[in-house]
Amino acid sequence: MDRCGTGYRTKFQGTVTGAVSGILDAASGVFGGLFGSAANVGDRVRSATWEHDHDKAFSKAVEEITPEFIQCPHCTTWVCRASCWSDKKGLCKNCAPDLGVEMAVAQAQKSKEEIWAHAAMAEEDKKLGKEVWREGIRANCPKCNAPLAQNVKFCPECGERIQSAQHCTNCGAKMQAGAKFCGDCGEKAP
Repeated sequence: MDRCGTGYRTKFQGTVTGAVSGILDAASGVFGGLFGSAANVGDRVRSATWEHDHDKAFSKAVEEITPEFIQCPHCTTWVCRASCWSDKKGLCKNCAPDLGVEMAVAQAQKSKEEIWAHAAMAEEDKKLGKEVWREGIRANCPKCNAPLAQNVKFCPECGERIQSAQHCTNCGAKMQAGAKFCGDCGEKAP
């Protein structure tokens, strides 16, 4: 079914014509002659009656499976009685969903969203915040051009100071790179 994905299979419907034709085919392979022409007649009979047998088997299959399905009076969709029909409401579960199930799904979805929203970041990821990456993270050392794997204060190859954080000589506040005056006390930068 489209809604629940359940498949149904009816009982196999064999035909007398197919069985007789199979026997004649086998006999013609062994004896030939008279049985060979009988097999040809069997083929013609089989193709002439195949459609009739097919339609009969299809009708029987529909008759066998019909009690398993019901048509929703609201949306007119055919649904299975076992999973997709609400006996209490007299409608399919698309038109009249089980409110207890819907509530459980909504609660689970909300819990999942909250988990993702409040998940703790790994220590490595915390270094990706604006306050850290704006502090002059560099890919290479400005002196020896060695690659830097992470936010370091000194180059691991030549020892050059990478982060040149400037502090006010008067109040000790951290100053932005290139600032001419302290933003806290107004002292001129050295």
